[in-house]
Amino acid sequence: MAQQKPRLAKPTLDKDLEKLSSVEDAARHTTRGLAGPGVALLFIILTAIFASTYVTGTSGSVIVIAAAAVAGYMAMNIGANDVTNNIGAAVGARAMTMGFGLALAAVFEVAGAVLAGGNVAYTIASGITNGALVSSPAVLIWAMMAALLGAALLINIATWVGAPISTTHSIVGGVMGAGIAAAGFAAVNWGLVLRITASWVVSPLLGAMIAAGFLFLLKETIIYRDDKVAAAKRWVPALIGIMTGVFAGYLTLVGTNQLRAPSPYLATVVTFVMGLIAWRALIPVIARQAEGLENRNQSLRKLFQIPLILSAALMSFAHGANDVSNAIGPLAAIVAATQDMAASAASRDPGVPLWELVIGGLGISLGLLLYGPKLVRLVGAQITKLNPMRAYCVSLSTGMTVLVASWIGMPVSSTHIAVGAVFGVGLFREWYTRNSKRRYEYMRVRSGKDISAEADEKAPFERNDDEMKRRYLVRRSHILSILVAWIITLPAAAGLAAIIATVMFALFL
Repeated sequence: MAQQKPRLAKPTLDKDLEKLSSVEDAARHTTRGLAGPGVALLFIILTAIFASTYVTGTSGSVIVIAAAAVAGYMAMNIGANDVTNNIGAAVGARAMTMGFGLALAAVFEVAGAVLAGGNVAYTIASGITNGALVSSPAVLIWAMMAALLGAALLINIATWVGAPISTTHSIVGGVMGAGIAAAGFAAVNWGLVLRITASWVVSPLLGAMIAAGFLFLLKETIIYRDDKVAAAKRWVPALIGIMTGVFAGYLTLVGTNQLRAPSPYLATVVTFVMGLIAWRALIPVIARQAEGLENRNQSLRKLFQIPLILSAALMSFAHGANDVSNAIGPLAAIVAATQDMAASAASRDPGVPLWELVIGGLGISLGLLLYGPKLVRLVGAQITKLNPMRAYCVSLSTGMTVLVASWIGMPVSSTHIAVGAVFGVGLFREWYTRNSKRRYEYMRVRSGKDISAEADEKAPFERNDDEMKRRYLVRRSHILSILVAWIITLPAAAGLAAIIATVMFALFL
């Protein structure tokens, strides 16, 4: 009788070690999930400590330190929710990695907030509500605290559920709601609110028009040309020059206003000079990049990488300059009210100090580094398909629109502008596909059809209706959902801030 083979069994020690490994993996996964909130909490604590070095010993220092911590929390939520406006198009077009885009945006967010964030911060701090109608500085302080906290909580919830909303809507609604709770409906500057609301309608349309205009330029001068690479060698340096000139002019006009009174004439000269310098300097660079490239659209991806990165940097700077006000504006009003000033003095220039802008810029950057990737793909990939050329148009259009708004001190929504630019690019592509004779001629030549000039003149401009039905390049389903989110944000923020303000008044006044 053959000897029976022993049954193979896993030793008890191996089983225990496997269980231990599973526990360790689960612990690492849990710890990784807590890392973000832990870093965020540490930043809020450090923000309070940083603010204390500037206000300790002054009147109301404890309240200012607490407000600075809330402003830091608000800034992180802005970065987490609005990151798609900066790098979404570039990442969606695969022109840069998520990590590189986040790092680039973080640096330029801080630069924009510190150099050019003061103008719009003043509008948020003092323009939306009439401080003269507020009964006391203490009421104004707690109203601004409620506005900050209410807006921050709403943005946090929206980010958690994966809904990109307007952070500008949130803080304007928060200030409105808190002001109504403090002094009634008369406390709100309804004329300014109407202007801001109108800008939310105009700015996405303007962003769409500028983006469509740049895309039209690219299609006519580069994409549908017989020699694409040669055309790109001529036009890409010029496009970079336009972007560099706008960026330099804006820095001259707005970014230096803390050092000296800027001159529009000087800014104009700087715009043209820097644009020409960048144009001439990039001609040999683009020429070297174009060597050996095939004459096809895929080759243009490499040539547009530099301008796309620069446009993302421009957008990040513009976002920092404009959206830092959403966190720092109410903080500026609180600081002004605690410095033994009358409530009516808050209606004048609160003098936004540098340390407040630093808190806002660093908070936005940290928020986008920690939580930004969760929302970056919506605008970058889900509304319409982007390639480097289309992404460049979206980024440059968004950046230019936000820069102009920041220059005049008008808090527009960068979310609205970016989404408007993306829709503008997609809808323009649909129109261009149906109506462009240049595209038709280009496609006919590529298909190898040899039609005589005489016959072509008599023949109507042909279209394939079946193809056109398939060429809906924008997901219409996103239009309604985005519009609903835009409409709901402001009243929701106003209601939440009004509730928080009412509770704060009952507890602290």
